Amino acid sequence: MTDFKEMAEQILAGNRRALARAITLVESGRDDHRAQALELLDTLRGHGRQALRIGLSGTPGVGKSTFIESFGCLLTGQGLRVAVLAVDPSSARSGGSILGDKTRMERLSRDRNAFIRPSPSQTQLGGVARRTREAIDLCEAAGFDVILIETVGVGQSETMVAEMSDLFLLLLAPAGGDELQGVKRGIMEMADILIINKADGDLKTTAMRTCADYSGALRLLRKRAYDPETFPKAMTVSALEENGLEAAWSEMQELTDWRRSEGHFESRRVAQARYWFEAEVRDRLLARLNQEPMRGAMTAMAQQVESGDVSPSQAAEQLLTVYMGR
Repeated sequence: MTDFKEMAEQILAGNRRALARAITLVESGRDDHRAQALELLDTLRGHGRQALRIGLSGTPGVGKSTFIESFGCLLTGQGLRVAVLAVDPSSARSGGSILGDKTRMERLSRDRNAFIRPSPSQTQLGGVARRTREAIDLCEAAGFDVILIETVGVGQSETMVAEMSDLFLLLLAPAGGDELQGVKRGIMEMADILIINKADGDLKTTAMRTCADYSGALRLLRKRAYDPETFPKAMTVSALEENGLEAAWSEMQELTDWRRSEGHFESRRVAQARYWFEAEVRDRLLARLNQEPMRGAMTAMAQQVESGDVSPSQAAEQLLTVYMGR
């Protein structure tokens, strides 16, 4: 479809097929598709709709998909429209991805008020796909009230999802670490709410103890200017038994309302927009390394490095001086 005005109108009307096609377009690596995606996004710019963006991360096996399905069904049961953007890891060898999130969320995938879109991470670091941010913009334009962004997994450096969400949830397993684990810098201090999942059956007591450990650890972390005194906080949930979900949603709403009233909600979005502008510039500059004449020059300089004629640092300095005027 080349009529972007028509496609934009369909997305604004909540057409799910048009939304799916638009996300496919923005995720494409073809240059012509990229130009079309930018034209579509520009057509949709200024639609005035705003969803609550919630990022979720956690170690593999912690129950992210089960949590998202149960939590998503809770929200749709309250009349809210929910979009799920799930990022699956891509094979470093084949580049393929399973994209099985819709299969794992069978109940939510049948909900008319829910939209689930799995995407491959490809070579993108940070636990999200390269164009997840633009997929979020499309889902907002389509009128979804809540957008859940599920990351590939978790690591101390995988905090990029926090730069595209209004709330960042970190899911943890019972006995996943003592109080010292909780004060690790990186992803722990980025989270707004720590959710200890699987607080059911034989693990319920362990989950409560783990929650207490993390609560103590959070008190040691420096308070953030955009949070009330009671946040960040830790709480227990059983996604399987659907216990604690309403309490978690209530805490999310309380934090969001406070940030809105204090002006932090919009200021964070402004800061995030600048972050993604700078990230896009860096990505474009890196992409030029694979284009001529830079690609040929790098190959020639690499041969000199391999032969020992020049050090890696000297080679890089010479190359940048020639092509970037340094």
